[in-house]
Amino acid sequence: MITLYHNPRCSKSREALELLEARGVQPDIVRYLETPPDAATLKQLLRTLGISARELLRTKEDEYRELGLDDPSLGEDALIAAMVAHPCLIERPVAVCGQRAVIGRPPEKVLELLK
Repeated sequence: MITLYHNPRCSKSREALELLEARGVQPDIVRYLETPPDAATLKQLLRTLGISARELLRTKEDEYRELGLDDPSLGEDALIAAMVAHPCLIERPVAVCGQRAVIGRPPEKVLELLK
């Protein structure tokens, strides 16, 4: 079973979903802007992705600048708290299958979970 952290207004997220569905995969969709993940879920997601919180941030969002998230002294907990409070800061789409996860940039990356 694949879980897709999805924003239907994002073209990359829609493309990732279409790629999965074209292969007969109906992922569990998490519309993370409507139901944001909590800090524990984000920490688990980061562990599964094998990346830092900073690597999951969307740096071009207005909130990124407004909150001063480019400050290198901010630690993981502060960045995770910012993503919980402002889920638009979370890179998308993210696909998870068991103990594996990928950021769907480019969207074809989600197909790695089918191997």
